[in-house]
Amino acid sequence: MRLRPIDLAREHGLSTQAVRNYEEAGILPGAERTPSGYRAYTLRHVRALATFIALIPGHGHQTATSIMRAVNEGAVEAALRLIDESHVQLLEDRRTLASVEGALRELAPPGPPEPGVTFIGPLARRLGIRPATLRKWERAGLVRPRRDPQTGYRVYTAADVRDARLAHQLRRGGHLLEQIAELLERIRAAGGPEPLEATLAEWHDRLAARGLAMLSGAAALDVYVRESTM
Repeated sequence: MRLRPIDLAREHGLSTQAVRNYEEAGILPGAERTPSGYRAYTLRHVRALATFIALIPGHGHQTATSIMRAVNEGAVEAALRLIDESHVQLLEDRRTLASVEGALRELAPPGPPEPGVTFIGPLARRLGIRPATLRKWERAGLVRPRRDPQTGYRVYTAADVRDARLAHQLRRGGHLLEQIAELLERIRAAGGPEPLEATLAEWHDRLAARGLAMLSGAAALDVYVRESTM
């Protein structure tokens, strides 16, 4: 069976140029040429394109490309290593989520917002830390004080104080600055810690969808590899 680029493209809503680009990238095996110079694809190319598209949701476009290129070059072990790395990343994302949820459970209630503003010295004394620690947290994105236009001093609002308190508790729990920064960003986006439940549920859903997509991609790749080595 000989197929044209348009035959492969139509099934997946692609352009014929995209199909040609995929071949050049090694996602599809090299196509034979007709006597007149046109590409002639086969059912193997159909399977390769379907496999690539199945891999993208779980692994991303770049990794899916590398996996297909490795398989088409006969480097199946290299393709399996790439898949392993994606699973390691998914596991790390799950651990990060579990860490964030654990941190939220351990957090003491931050209390009602305090009126007015404060400065770095008084806030550091209130938390029992050094001003240098607050400056480090600022560089890491944990707190975002504004600057007084007259004096240039850092000015901490009630929301900044809340973030500093949360950061202090999380640091005492052994959490990394990157994890705390991500959590505080989500809290800011949600409008506070309380509405974060929906965000965490959405995070769980995304990870589950990625895991299921990896399963679907693995099933398609298994068929393609077996057919390619027969």
